[in-house]
Amino acid sequence: MKVALEGHGAIVTGGANGIGKAIVHALVENGAHVAIVDIDTQAGTQTAQEVQNGGGTCIFVEADVANPEQMEAAANDIATQLNGIQILINNAGINTKSERVPIHQYTLDDWHRILQVDLTGVFVVSRTVIPHMLKNTPGRIVNISSIAGLVPLRLQSAFVAAKAGVANLTRSMALELGPQGILVNAVAPGSTLTRGTKALFYGPDGAYTENAESLLSHIPLGRPGNVEEIAAAVLFLVAPEASYVNGAILTVDGGWTAGYTRDW
Repeated sequence: MKVALEGHGAIVTGGANGIGKAIVHALVENGAHVAIVDIDTQAGTQTAQEVQNGGGTCIFVEADVANPEQMEAAANDIATQLNGIQILINNAGINTKSERVPIHQYTLDDWHRILQVDLTGVFVVSRTVIPHMLKNTPGRIVNISSIAGLVPLRLQSAFVAAKAGVANLTRSMALELGPQGILVNAVAPGSTLTRGTKALFYGPDGAYTENAESLLSHIPLGRPGNVEEIAAAVLFLVAPEASYVNGAILTVDGGWTAGYTRDW
């Protein structure tokens, strides 16, 4: 997909790895000048260098999306270096590190940690960057939610709550910012194959694990998505052609949330 983003200043939070990295490459390949905001200094610097080596414009700024002071400094720096900000991709997110457990066994530390990044981070970054975007309208904001924010999933209470919050926050932002020239939408990925999820899907022999086969039985396409497919959805939403799309939650899940039937 090719769209006209030449010279547009863009921020991708969590852009050092995975889906965020794919989004960075998609934006740069279509002419955008991109700033990666991440706490992974090594990976962020490496990704920015890869883009620069390929002839694109990309910078890395280390900042915690949930830290207002760090984000204020980052936004000011980026707006200066990129000569304005027209695109914001709120992608940074985490999920439970430990074994998934029911809500009555869920630790308060895990709850706070996930909500802080996945929901509060979207609020903090948006609140900080939007004043810069209002100087460079029209603008686009895409928040990365999840199917976990649209349908109930077990044993992920904080992640589900955070991503549901992102979905409705997106709609609220669209109502407020649309009249001011900034369109706000979200992408809700389903199961997506990244470096971090490969062990979930594949065993040592390279075949799908038993858990993966059970999961994939719910997906009409019978496979996980890849990061480039998520990035393509984001690219559509920031394209000039998507000028009448506002407040949408675009699911990219192989049909998972469309519902499925069983043989029994």
